[in-house]
Amino acid sequence: MNALMPTGLQQKLTGLLLLACSLPVLATTYSMPNNPSDSLIGDPLGNDIYTYARHEDTLLDIARRFDMGQIEILMINPTVDRWLPGEGTRVRLSNYRLLPAAPRKGLILNLPEYRMYYFPPAIPGKPAVVKTFPHSIGRVDWKTPLGQTSIVAKTRNPTWTPPASIRAEHAAKGDILPPVWPAGPDNPLGLFAMRLGIPGYLIHSTNKPFGVGMRVSHGCIRMYPEDIEGLFEEIAIGTPVRIVDQPIKVGWSEDTLYIEVHPTLAQTEAEDEDGRITEPSEADFQASMKQALDLIEDANNRQLPPVDREALTRAIKTRNGIPVALYKRQTQNQQP
Repeated sequence: MNALMPTGLQQKLTGLLLLACSLPVLATTYSMPNNPSDSLIGDPLGNDIYTYARHEDTLLDIARRFDMGQIEILMINPTVDRWLPGEGTRVRLSNYRLLPAAPRKGLILNLPEYRMYYFPPAIPGKPAVVKTFPHSIGRVDWKTPLGQTSIVAKTRNPTWTPPASIRAEHAAKGDILPPVWPAGPDNPLGLFAMRLGIPGYLIHSTNKPFGVGMRVSHGCIRMYPEDIEGLFEEIAIGTPVRIVDQPIKVGWSEDTLYIEVHPTLAQTEAEDEDGRITEPSEADFQASMKQALDLIEDANNRQLPPVDREALTRAIKTRNGIPVALYKRQTQNQQP
């Protein structure tokens, strides 16, 4: 740690590091920003939180332990081996993020981020919170649809009736699916399923949790079993659901403007055999830069502020989902 860092801050960071090393983390609950127009949730000190791999760990084990998805943990640990990180290897974790640009009600699913945000109904006398969970999305040939819908039904211990298209796909590989898959822990839907108003699409558990945070489904949203179990109990039928495509998010935290960049859905179509995302092309970079500058202008009353261009370029190139501070505006008290 920085030798010039105040003692209290050192103690806080040390405590966070020890916490990250020792405790399993399920759904992450954040307090909503004090300023309703702000977007940053979590503790910015979380950018320095790490855990350490155990001998038996894969990076996927660590992702699940800290409620992260596969692509998410790979992108912020580009030099760590996915299958054999090695005992004692330091693994970076994410601990704060920007809210998507959408009404803060019900569920927001941001597909490029592989993450959902749940805004529970306000409880009088208690601060507002948001809960966030990693999830999987549809494969290239079975894309998850965008748009606004709602939770229309909830089923505990669901059976699964594979559509004819999915049965044919499996049969072509020599895997014969039953007409109806009985309920139970081996069911591909897991033990909990919530039906969306978009016909044929569910938010559900999974019997293959290592696929959470990747493009692996037939369009449905898969969650870690431990995450959906709690969400299933809490969420009500009729809860609005918005499915959005926001690889770049821009937002304020008090007087500081942040950007958070993820690979686009098109870029995640090009995962290599190790699940990693290829480097962006120059055309991809320029397109992302234009989008970022447009969002920055929108966030700053349609005026482009003197942002830290080096930090902006680095955020777009790394696409690791960590919010980066770009600009600090002057308040009236700070102006000469």
